[in-house]
Amino acid sequence: MMKNIKNIVLATSLCSSLLLGGCEKFLDKRDPTATSFVEFFNTEEDLRRVVYSSYRDVFTHQSDRRLLFYMLDGRSDNGFARIETDHHMLMANGTMNGTSRLGEYYWTLFNKHLGRLNTFIANVEVPYVEDEAVRQRYKAILEALRVWHYFRLTFHWGNVPFVLEPVDLEGAVQPPKPKEEILETLFGMYEDIANRLPENEGTTNAYMFNRYSFKAMVMRYALYNGRYELAAKIAKEIMDSGKYQLHPVYGDMFGYKADKTNKEFIVKFDMESHDNSATLSFEHLGPHYRTGKGQSYMVPTKALVDAYWTLQGRPIDNCPLHTKAEYELDPHLNRDPRYKASIFGHGDTFQGEKINIYDANNPMYHENVRASRSGFWFKKFVDEADAFRSGGNMHFPLLRYAEVLLTYAEAKIMLGQVDDLAKKCINDVRRRAGLDMTVADVSLGTRSQQEWIKLIQNERRTEFAGEGIRYDDIIRWRIAEDVLNQPALGHTRLVDGKMVSLKIEDRRFQSHQYLWPFHESTLKVEPNIVQNQGY
Repeated sequence: MMKNIKNIVLATSLCSSLLLGGCEKFLDKRDPTATSFVEFFNTEEDLRRVVYSSYRDVFTHQSDRRLLFYMLDGRSDNGFARIETDHHMLMANGTMNGTSRLGEYYWTLFNKHLGRLNTFIANVEVPYVEDEAVRQRYKAILEALRVWHYFRLTFHWGNVPFVLEPVDLEGAVQPPKPKEEILETLFGMYEDIANRLPENEGTTNAYMFNRYSFKAMVMRYALYNGRYELAAKIAKEIMDSGKYQLHPVYGDMFGYKADKTNKEFIVKFDMESHDNSATLSFEHLGPHYRTGKGQSYMVPTKALVDAYWTLQGRPIDNCPLHTKAEYELDPHLNRDPRYKASIFGHGDTFQGEKINIYDANNPMYHENVRASRSGFWFKKFVDEADAFRSGGNMHFPLLRYAEVLLTYAEAKIMLGQVDDLAKKCINDVRRRAGLDMTVADVSLGTRSQQEWIKLIQNERRTEFAGEGIRYDDIIRWRIAEDVLNQPALGHTRLVDGKMVSLKIEDRRFQSHQYLWPFHESTLKVEPNIVQNQGY
């Protein structure tokens, strides 16, 4: 019994090749009595199934709030996630530590999958396939997923064990490698993997990496890791490919009007990616309305609402048309249209009724458990068509073309090379959003590099609000100590002539929390790992 327990702990803690028990959870074996790897890894369908499961269990799980991309804003100053066991709250309010289960959960999950990927890649020649090109495509996809996992591991933990082949139980306990060495290897292999991927997505399995969607993911982490030349290079390649374009109407992509028809989603989270199981974004993000299923699990904060600049592209505290107080009291006043497309709250209408978060008889009353503590909700991925259904069938973006444009712009800004294309990228995003380009055109006037940085940081924040990018941004920009060391607030109104904002919670962020802790159980079974400083 003790031997079995040790095997399970080690296998799920690091890159063991003996992960067959875990595979049974998500692989539908042809032979239910099979006990060895070769007994269920024989056919092209077996190969497709392991690739499918490698997406679903980590990247396209439609019901696990700990993994869903749109829940991740609850880790940042953009949002508040109300359930502690979803983990996001602990990161935002600074209570994450070495005993927090979130460290154990994500570390185990990522490494368990890396072990599976190493095993599948090493044995990719085993299954019978009629067309050898099919095998090579699946192999490249598995290798691309492994790169994605290691990008996430190094981003969150820094120095980590790095294994690219199956190992036995002894070999599973590896010393960490410096993050920069791992990144050198990952960035050094991406082009070979990309060149073995198909140039175009298929009509089925569109969620699986193709050449350009994988490059887009590498582009993201090149930017995250300060490799600005590479980020700009890849972004330019994707732009020049002509494969993607900005959807004409910003808000339509995040509901049923255009979630399946737009040409902007690059890395996709479609229905096929989770076996057509019902999507639950309305339940997770939407309001509790009468008999509806909305649970308000993650909602926007005042900080995000105030981050939406004016229609003319100016910060609300630097606009000659209205005072900052006027903007705070009325989020719709002369505002960037992306606000209305992304957020709704007190005073807006839902199902034809006006929302009053201060009416105790209203199900949207801000003190109700299933209501929003902030008085705001995300409109993205909250389609009223799902209000009274048990689930939806929405498609989501894990990365979209607007990120390519803003990545090119940011990379050039950080290099001090703000060229005409960088300005055009920002202008294209702003123009699509509906800003007044007679003023918001960034090619007008001059800016210092610091002013460019402020502009691009806020542009990313408002363009991708509610899409799970903000936490990574404040970590890589090293501004979490500023934005997460203040209370999380909600709707603001006048009370006896004074401006009063709903208070959600106090927050604290310490410098060591830019990296995540290793859980104490991980340190016990992997003695070569050293706890990140500060924990």
